[in-house]
Amino acid sequence: MEQAPIDLFAGSELALSVGELAGRVRELLEKNFPLLRVIGEITDLSLASSGHAYFSLRDARAVFPAVMFRGALARLGGVMPPEGTEVECLGRLTLYEPRGRAQLVAEWLAPRGAGALSIQLLRLRARLQAEGLFEPERKRPLPRFPRRVAVVTSPHGAALQDILKVLSARFPAVEVVLGGVRVQGKGAGDEIADMLRRLGDGHHGEVLILARGGGSREDLSAFNEEAVVRAVATCTVPVVSAVGHETDVVLCDLAADLRAPTPSAAAAAVVPDRIELLSLLSQRRRQLALTLHRGLATGRARLLRAQGRLRDPRLLLAAQRIRLDELREALRRSSQDRLRRVRQRLSDQERRLHAIDPRLALMSRRHAIERSRQRLRAAVSANLSRRRAGVQVMERSLRGLDPAAVLARGYALVTGPAGSFLRRSDEVRPGERLRVRLHRGALRTRVEEVEQAAEAADRPERPARGGDHGTES
Repeated sequence: MEQAPIDLFAGSELALSVGELAGRVRELLEKNFPLLRVIGEITDLSLASSGHAYFSLRDARAVFPAVMFRGALARLGGVMPPEGTEVECLGRLTLYEPRGRAQLVAEWLAPRGAGALSIQLLRLRARLQAEGLFEPERKRPLPRFPRRVAVVTSPHGAALQDILKVLSARFPAVEVVLGGVRVQGKGAGDEIADMLRRLGDGHHGEVLILARGGGSREDLSAFNEEAVVRAVATCTVPVVSAVGHETDVVLCDLAADLRAPTPSAAAAAVVPDRIELLSLLSQRRRQLALTLHRGLATGRARLLRAQGRLRDPRLLLAAQRIRLDELREALRRSSQDRLRRVRQRLSDQERRLHAIDPRLALMSRRHAIERSRQRLRAAVSANLSRRRAGVQVMERSLRGLDPAAVLARGYALVTGPAGSFLRRSDEVRPGERLRVRLHRGALRTRVEEVEQAAEAADRPERPARGGDHGTES
């Protein structure tokens, strides 16, 4: 006897479609979980072109998908925390029916701990970027040959020494204007911004370097302050930012005209290399000389080719005229050639007769003797003049050595009690009697006082002048 088949669906409700099942699950989730507070780390973050943010929240046990729609994201300033940020999220649970996947619809979220500072920084960055402070069109080129470079940094840091070393090596002629500031700590941001406004006015340099050595994120926080970023953006001259290490990026880097990975790289960017300039100048000079040489050679060749192609009718006519003149001259020479030869023979004979004429030889000798006599007289006269000049010089020298001539100019000869000539004041004593010989006559004097001159030992000795000592008649 055959057994009847068993109907597994007998007595059950009507079957549900997939869409109906997904709808019922969604209703259950939204009814039982109207609002949730979830803590987790953001991962798989994706910002869609529609303005929605898709991401997942994870912890050590699980990963749960989430979405924040454009309206909720706008209430956060349009900025999502980066991946890896731990956040506290407020939202409702629902089911994404097309994929049958449960997800959290976030209405609000906030970073926890240090992440709050990151989101504030991101919001400031987004706001400044929306104002156009970071646009590439605002970047200005650096001057090629600056005469002065303004530097805003700590006066005691290694960054300043690196900058000065590179500037001195590459372009020693540049002048450095230092704006010393504190680069970290409370109030450092306002101090930096004030110095940027002072040195960035165009009167202290053609380019400005904002520099600081490496440090932690907190150490570099002054360079993320809004006042500093706006001061960089409003500088009259181009600004090169070199803050921290190459991996550190602060907001003033984005507002600067150029970001350098290190202070040394910033110094190298603002001035040219003197050695490279000299090498380039020499290379350009050689290129210019070669170009000129080639141009002249090409021009000459073209000129010669053009001259070869041109035939001036006047040149042809001139050639025919020359040929006509040659024929006329040949005809004239043919008729007068004999007469010319005869005249030439007569002229040769006449010259030979003149050459053997004794009167001409005698006249030539007389002229030679007269020239010799004139040279002899000139030599004797010059010799006598030199001798007379020498005698006059010797006479003047002898007159200058004559003691009488010296006395006639107002000098005197003084002799002491022993009759010897006196040259120094310390050779006599007060009360001694002296004899003073003048140009005319002599005087008997007595020493009343002896004066010692401080420079007497350094001066050349000379006879005492009359009146140098007191006299007694």
